[in-house]
Amino acid sequence: MATIATARKSRLQNALEGLTLTATLQSFPTFAAAAFLLKLIGNHDLVGDPGVAIFVAIVSFAHALIAVTFGPSFPHLFKTVYEPKFFEAHLSLAEKITAWRTRPVASLQLVTIVLLLSVMAVVTASVG
Repeated sequence: MATIATARKSRLQNALEGLTLTATLQSFPTFAAAAFLLKLIGNHDLVGDPGVAIFVAIVSFAHALIAVTFGPSFPHLFKTVYEPKFFEAHLSLAEKITAWRTRPVASLQLVTIVLLLSVMAVVTASVG
């Protein structure tokens, strides 16, 4: 049943899946951590501003769009942001995520993000 569903996937749907996965799994954690670091160092412009969330979402999408556009042409420059597995039409959404997670580079990125966010959460809780 899953092979029938993936066989009927359009090019547009596959491209949107790849772009969404790139924005969500590659770009968003980077910019969310950057906003969190700015908050930690005392940037008072970020306090209670809903524009920060909008900015992080828009910049994550733009970053993913640039990576998806130029990643296939310049793989050496976009090797940590562009994931070709996200754009394989024969894979389902869950299979794309699984294929990405099993790569050593992705595993290192995930561990780094988790540790960074954990440290920042402890510092935020300690400072008040």
